[in-house]
Amino acid sequence: MRGSVADRARTARRRMTRAAGATATAALLFPLISAAPPASAALPAPGAGSTGSLQRAFSDAARQYDVPQSVLLGVAYLQSRWDTHGGAPSVSGGYGPMHLTDARTAIATAPHHAHGSEDPRGDDSRPARVLTRAMPGPGELPARLRTLDRAAELTGLAPGELRDDASANIRGGAALLAAAQKKLGLPLSADPAQWYGAVARFSGADDRTTASTYATDVFDVIRTGASRTTDSGRRVVLAAAPGVAPDTEQSRKLGLRTVDATKAECPRTVACEWFPAPYAEFGEGDELDYGNHDKANRPRSQKIDHIVIHDVEGYYDSALELVQDPSYVSWNYTLRSSDGHTAQHVANKDVAWHAGNWYINSKSIGLEHEGFLIAPDAWYTEAMYRASARLVRYLASKYDIPLDRQHILGHDNVPGPISMTVPAMHTDPGPYWDWAHYFRLLGAPLRATAGARSDLVTILPDYAGNRPVYTGCTDAGDDTCPDHGSAAVRLHTEPRADAPLVKDIGLRPDGSDSTTGVNDIGARATTGQQYGVAERKGDWTAIWYLGQKAWFHDPRTQPTAVPARGVVLTPRKGLKEVPVYGRAYPEKAAYPDGITVQPLDPLPYKLLPGQKYAAGLKTRGEYYWATTFDTTNHTVVRGKLEYYQIQLGHRVAFVKADDVTVRRSAS
Repeated sequence: MRGSVADRARTARRRMTRAAGATATAALLFPLISAAPPASAALPAPGAGSTGSLQRAFSDAARQYDVPQSVLLGVAYLQSRWDTHGGAPSVSGGYGPMHLTDARTAIATAPHHAHGSEDPRGDDSRPARVLTRAMPGPGELPARLRTLDRAAELTGLAPGELRDDASANIRGGAALLAAAQKKLGLPLSADPAQWYGAVARFSGADDRTTASTYATDVFDVIRTGASRTTDSGRRVVLAAAPGVAPDTEQSRKLGLRTVDATKAECPRTVACEWFPAPYAEFGEGDELDYGNHDKANRPRSQKIDHIVIHDVEGYYDSALELVQDPSYVSWNYTLRSSDGHTAQHVANKDVAWHAGNWYINSKSIGLEHEGFLIAPDAWYTEAMYRASARLVRYLASKYDIPLDRQHILGHDNVPGPISMTVPAMHTDPGPYWDWAHYFRLLGAPLRATAGARSDLVTILPDYAGNRPVYTGCTDAGDDTCPDHGSAAVRLHTEPRADAPLVKDIGLRPDGSDSTTGVNDIGARATTGQQYGVAERKGDWTAIWYLGQKAWFHDPRTQPTAVPARGVVLTPRKGLKEVPVYGRAYPEKAAYPDGITVQPLDPLPYKLLPGQKYAAGLKTRGEYYWATTFDTTNHTVVRGKLEYYQIQLGHRVAFVKADDVTVRRSAS
């Protein structure tokens, strides 16, 4: 039972034993659609394909199917930003610039992969649970995941050609748009404003709000224009047409369902529905438990400090199935890749079990994105990036959360609560999440904020051009991942490319080396993270990282970091070392009778004299005592002890304020 302190202690010991044997949990171990091309597969050479020009392919397809070229370009931009991804499918089984979906083919070649074995709740009051789900058969796939078949019928092109050839793929997308326009009983008009309904239909959404939001995004792109060089080296331009005013009433003719958004906490610009996770008891006797989140009263009870970005490691529909299981775990929102549709599962006042660290869980909101960190070409769509950014902007404004990488964390930035949990922590969304693009969409672009002599830097490589080699993208584990842009830079012990990588004694207590593994964060700094500068030599910069100097290539002609202005901290004078913690818990004296004191166990890292680290938020120690289904005794314990959050390594950590000296960075 979960009643008395003694009973809870016995249950905790039993759960710790079970948790130690768990192999995978909360980032949703249901890899379904993530087929990356083999390591030898390269992106098409510039000019490759049947037309030799991607811009001309859009022009030709628009003319052939009587679709305004701006509409065709706008739809493709929202789906793929005009990239081809080397013929690999997106997370939702979409191929090519038009994201024509063929999930059956994608499923057939999907790798199965897990990336951590953490207890998602992040303390020992509940066991880690491992659930598996069978893959859906082809007949169970919704129509939005089978649009390539329809494009093949309309164009007469073979499915393989529509998947692999960018020009054919664009023709397939144009044919689908034209068919949608005809089905609405509308003419194949040259006026883009008359295509709003067809664009909404193209989204594949089954509700009017999502379809309309998607179409509105496409027409925003048409009005503002866009241009970029794609992953195949082709330059594509969509000229701005600010005067286009689409007929939004056309979406009423689609006959789509209306979702209940009355309980969902989302801005109007995000198509969002309430899809609740259960708060329920299960089991009996000594095995009586509850899930899959805890009731609370945030932000009145506790301030919400963080938003945590996850990837699902699976398929949107499987995520919805899992989050309804009271014996599983939970998160606040799930975002669909194909159109950005969002489902909220846990009210933001309550505490979802998502990050593997109870302290972070109790003070954060978790967003799961349909995706796979091990498959860089199982790409995140622009539609999902934009929906996510709008949601995060809304949440940040509502809860007064700064839009920076000290508060907007990846799951891979969340620290292990104690030393023994560090190796099991998850590593999503991984090195292929485009943080620079994401922060541009957030309206908080990452940039230099100080002069060249600043002793603080922000990691900011060029995503497309930054292509470190990663391994471990298939079950074999030793393969080379597809060549791909990355938000992360690799860290060495000396200022040369062949120097060993820095070590992470938390991940590898035996002192073994960090690796190039896609899930190995031991020698990695990622876009937006800030670090104290330790030294500079030629084209190399050293930062303080996990208590050591870590070097990365940072040429002046193509820098991978920019000068930053902010707060840095150093060990207080006279201290030989400063311990760091994975959670900011109160001192022992703060706990009332009947509530188990949480130990202040330091992590296996130390700050040493002369080292400096970027400081984030300052906070008093807090612990949310919530171990029973009955919420009567749930209590927030607050102490006098104060902490600073720091960027310790790839993950953040906490240090006691009394142990450090704080100052503004030198500029």
